[in-house]
Amino acid sequence: MSHIPSYREFQKKPSPSLAIRERLNHKVIDTDVHTIEYTPLLEEYIADVGGAAAVDQFRSAIARGFGYLGNAWYDQSWEERRNKRSTRPPWWALPTRNTLDLATVTLPELLSERLQEAGIDFGVLYPNVATFAPHIGNPELRRVVVRAVNRFNADLFREYSDRVTPVAAIPLHDPQEGIEELEYAINELGLKAALIPGYVNRPIKALADKYPRDQHPEVAQNGWWVDTYGLDSEHDYDPFWAKAVELKVVLTTHSAGMGWTARRSPSNYMYNHIGHFADASHALAKSLFFGGVTRRFPDLRVGLLEGGAAWGANLYADLVGHWEKRNGQAIQNYNPANVDQELLVKLFERYGSKLTKGKPLQDGGNLIGGALGRANNLRDQDPNALDDFIAAGIEKVEDIAARFVPNFYFGAEADDPTVTFAFNEKALGTRLNAFWASDSGHWDVPDLTQVLSDTYRLVENGALSEQDFRDLVYTNPYNFYAGKNPDFFKGTAIDGGVAVVKKAA
Repeated sequence: MSHIPSYREFQKKPSPSLAIRERLNHKVIDTDVHTIEYTPLLEEYIADVGGAAAVDQFRSAIARGFGYLGNAWYDQSWEERRNKRSTRPPWWALPTRNTLDLATVTLPELLSERLQEAGIDFGVLYPNVATFAPHIGNPELRRVVVRAVNRFNADLFREYSDRVTPVAAIPLHDPQEGIEELEYAINELGLKAALIPGYVNRPIKALADKYPRDQHPEVAQNGWWVDTYGLDSEHDYDPFWAKAVELKVVLTTHSAGMGWTARRSPSNYMYNHIGHFADASHALAKSLFFGGVTRRFPDLRVGLLEGGAAWGANLYADLVGHWEKRNGQAIQNYNPANVDQELLVKLFERYGSKLTKGKPLQDGGNLIGGALGRANNLRDQDPNALDDFIAAGIEKVEDIAARFVPNFYFGAEADDPTVTFAFNEKALGTRLNAFWASDSGHWDVPDLTQVLSDTYRLVENGALSEQDFRDLVYTNPYNFYAGKNPDFFKGTAIDGGVAVVKKAA
């Protein structure tokens, strides 16, 4: 047999990230490593679950694109793209020039070895199809592909569970399908973490009734709203949250906001892409907070990936600022009934002659409409619907931290300098749970061996302290996964210590 070389024979330079890892006195956990499914084998699993017809449907869905990608952009003329506002989808999304990295995220044995070379002791894997599968619109195909993907990844990575673990893809078009797949993935397949879609696009009922999808497909394609499960949802998702807590499973989301409102450029992918993960996670976190989910399920943990931590800091600050100005009591500062009508008349008499043009004033009630405008300010309001924070159970500002900080973890990519916002306790009054999520395996990571060193540069520049860095790459990831499930890292390199990895020759 001819000699089959080790990957080290193709590795031309030492790993700067391994050099950083060897200096650390703590471990490193990467919470977002993308893998690429070997399609011929995956299709065997799809056929086993759903038959040959399901494979054909899967191929068609891949070609068409899931979710926001499913707009036939490539099959349209420029005029059609512009007229239909078809969102420019991504292209060339995987590392190719760095062929070693391309193979690494496809071959489990190679990935297990090279993660160590990259200074990573343990990686949580996000297989590409797993991130798309829960968004498939066809209910039957969605369940088939999700089940096949979960079986495929459980089998593929089981042998390497000391170094990596794949997430289970969980569909959530309704809570029952989520519960069924979650129980199967955890209890039958032995998977330990779950990926849920950050939202479900649902038809706007008034439009769907007037313009049935089979007769007006283009109306249906645009006539949808975003269901984020917690606030104003079409279903009661509490049974699903309860099941996740019962099974001690953390939930993560990795969903795209491309195709939403302003993110619909038909020509510029970067315009659509920048910030879209943050938008989708922002919507989900707000929904779970305002819908009272984090109040009812304080043990629920949700990891929000790919968007960074800056938006989380902004959302937390907004929640505090808005509550202080518009909580159930403070909102009365804006109630038209609280206008001092006598004082208003006197002030208009003294200072308003140019406005009233000398016309006699009647009373304060008459003036209020002119002072406050002609919009909705004077309409009667339901006194029981004035506190937008009531479902979240916020009675004092400290309650916001209690319903937000423990529940949400924010995935920060290796080269994201805004992760520093999460640890700015002087500004926020608290520290948010940012954790390291390199996004290795995608186009924004051209070299796997540089991700840890990219992040450590923030320490070298003084933007993060050594303690911040430890929290980012080890403490927070560990607490997220093992905080409610102490056995999560049992039998892994995190649990049993980490052997020294030799540098590549």
